[in-house]
Amino acid sequence: MTRPTLIVSVCIVVAGIATITTVVLVRRESSAAPHMSEEQRETREKFFGTSKPLPPIEKGQEMRPKW
Repeated sequence: MTRPTLIVSVCIVVAGIATITTVVLVRRESSAAPHMSEEQRETREKFFGTSKPLPPIEKGQEMRPKW
């Protein structure tokens, strides 16, 4: 084997190991679903609001802030 062939082979092996490691780590992180406590959920709803849809706009109602 010549020196350039050996260097290319080692680079391909290292790139393959890095790719496999990345895939394994990403799958492990995505499989864990975050669980919030009830206190965290209440705080989130206070800050961001609830996930309920907004009420429909009545006819003639203006779309401007109330300040």
